[in-house]
Amino acid sequence: MDIAAIRAILPHRYPFLLVDRVSELEAGRRVVGIKNVTVNEPFFQGHFPDRPVMPGVLILEAIAQVGAVLALKSLSPGGRPVIYLTGVDKAKFRKPVVPGDQLRVEVEVLNRRPPFWKMQGKAFVETDLVCEAEMTAMVTEEKPE
Repeated sequence: MDIAAIRAILPHRYPFLLVDRVSELEAGRRVVGIKNVTVNEPFFQGHFPDRPVMPGVLILEAIAQVGAVLALKSLSPGGRPVIYLTGVDKAKFRKPVVPGDQLRVEVEVLNRRPPFWKMQGKAFVETDLVCEAEMTAMVTEEKPE
């Protein structure tokens, strides 16, 4: 999936869309997404001016967004589903992510009991594991106005 396809299913927009591409997707099972980290990211202005490091919470958000792509692409077509992050467990940060890195995010489904999804996410830079966490999300239908 390219960025246009991702934007068609995720509600996030700049500066909060943290998935640039989806390179692998097995509906209901697993997904691999890419985030290119550039020095132009707005969060680097304050985190930190002399030694830019991607905030850990934004790495978790990238994992959550890749997981949302998996969940939304695994549902039957129709309706307007909305996905909400409901929990993060066992989060660990292993190495800093800096400008120039390419974050490869791998997410797999651990359990699914509608409307809840439990997923394991791992973020890598090259072969180095930089972050991992288990996340729970809830998928609901958008309420018409």
